Amino acid sequence: MENSQFTLEFEKPLRDLEKQLDELKRKSMAQNLDLSSEIEAIEKKIDVTKREIYSNLTSWQIIQLARHPKRPYALDYINTIFTDFQEFHGDRRFGDDKALIGGAAFFKGKAIMIIAQQKGRDTKENLERNFGMPLPEGYRKALRLMKMAEKFNMPIISLIDTKAAYAGIGSEERHVAEAIAVNLREMSLLKVPFISVVIGEGSSGGALGIGVTDRILVLQYAYYSICPPEACAAILWRNRDQSVKAAESLKLNAKELVKLGIADEIIEEPYGGAHCDHQAAAKIICTAIGRHLKELQGKSADKLIEERYQKYRAIGEFEESFSTQKTQRKEA
Repeated sequence: MENSQFTLEFEKPLRDLEKQLDELKRKSMAQNLDLSSEIEAIEKKIDVTKREIYSNLTSWQIIQLARHPKRPYALDYINTIFTDFQEFHGDRRFGDDKALIGGAAFFKGKAIMIIAQQKGRDTKENLERNFGMPLPEGYRKALRLMKMAEKFNMPIISLIDTKAAYAGIGSEERHVAEAIAVNLREMSLLKVPFISVVIGEGSSGGALGIGVTDRILVLQYAYYSICPPEACAAILWRNRDQSVKAAESLKLNAKELVKLGIADEIIEEPYGGAHCDHQAAAKIICTAIGRHLKELQGKSADKLIEERYQKYRAIGEFEESFSTQKTQRKEA
């Protein structure tokens, strides 16, 4: 996929080199010149620069990549990884939430249920999708689909990509906290394999509402956190300008999540991020889902529930140790 003109600040040195490379290739073709050595030198420099940039990203830079406007969204992956996706609508109580989508599909020939959060590409679509922030009816629709999957013994795949559940007046009136809480309880007791993949932003109860799963897989440049860093900075420092500091403190990148035992696997992205190559990113995710699904489908319902219970009981455990230093009085 051709990269967007949208460039993050830390990517500018790389984009400048890519422009130089394009210019050399155009000059070579237009003037019939042999510039192969110059082109090769620039290509090597681009490769070195890529490695320098993307191997030393800060937590804030990873968040910027997770929010990249050309990053693949849920439907991009659904249409590439799965076949015969049939979207289901409505929670049978209030209405249909377009920020949270779901339905039946096939994964490598086997029936599965998909639940996902969907953002929009432009202003019109973002308004339609509520900027990927689900409403209470979205979570109740998700629960309806989870129960349907359990009834027909279908594994469930959730794709997480949201800043938070929507916290407007209508959402509160229809009990968004209660809807998420019910989902947390019911997900912990589901008798079918359940895998979640954090494909972009995974934040707050909005993410957790479809995220109590047997496996949590996180893309290399995605993040999973109790809240966005801007919200954390506003709460702790009363200043959103502290967002960079908050991002580092929250331990929200994929490496930290695996280290803390929250995520089960980091899914490596194509060099430069998933937005650089949608197809390659989808292929890598497909492989990871297939591997974990194969492991989970060999387990009984009772074992799935017990392991899921133990997994979430262990998250957040910590130990305190106190060391005493013996001091000896020196005699004069």
